[in-house]
Amino acid sequence: MRQNTFDILVFIGRPAAGKSEVTDYLRGTPPSQRQARFHIGEFDVVDDFPMLWVWFEEDHILSNLGHPRLYTDEYFYFKWAYLWDLLTQRLCLEYAKLLRDDSHFHNSHTAIIEFSRGSQHGGYKRAFEHLSEEVIEKMAIMYVNVSWEESFRKNNARFNPKRPDSILEHGLPDKKMENLYKECDWEEINAEDPEFITIQGSKVPYAVFENEDDVITGMDEALGQRLEETLGRLWEIYSNR
Repeated sequence: MRQNTFDILVFIGRPAAGKSEVTDYLRGTPPSQRQARFHIGEFDVVDDFPMLWVWFEEDHILSNLGHPRLYTDEYFYFKWAYLWDLLTQRLCLEYAKLLRDDSHFHNSHTAIIEFSRGSQHGGYKRAFEHLSEEVIEKMAIMYVNVSWEESFRKNNARFNPKRPDSILEHGLPDKKMENLYKECDWEEINAEDPEFITIQGSKVPYAVFENEDDVITGMDEALGQRLEETLGRLWEIYSNR
């Protein structure tokens, strides 16, 4: 029997805004409470950071072997902008595999898809153009909102050089962070409607989780309360489409 939960939640926002920390908080929340408060059942996470990091590692190995790098230059910038589109479509492919392996997946599960995009490489507008129809028709968006300055601060604060591949402890060098993510097109995209964004002709519900005051880092009930409020608003829009 179908649960009272989102099919797909897409978490987007600037790097280090708190997306992965929210997912970590949800993972530690008892399933019955998670469903009642946040409308999220059992869940699987599809995040493009591990995909991206594998490319970095493979290019490093290839370079050491004396072979051409496949994806990035020596400073780990993408060789071609279309690799961002590849990442977006890989997210959709991984979601499709979840449905392939369990045709009743959404009877019990929510899929959480997570990524960041800056205007320098096309922003969210370009990313949304590469989402599959299958994802678009079932998704709701939660945008984790912080300023550029706060994103920059938290990127440095969380970085652990001993674990650069970690979901919760990775970070970007300052210059690269500025080049790729200082400019963001989110406010342009959501300017016309406080509840829906049009993606490939479809109206997709969204809500904004405000985190400029960094309610996420403490991982306590303050986070739970704000998340409940934000996802409660989003659920109303989503369930009444």
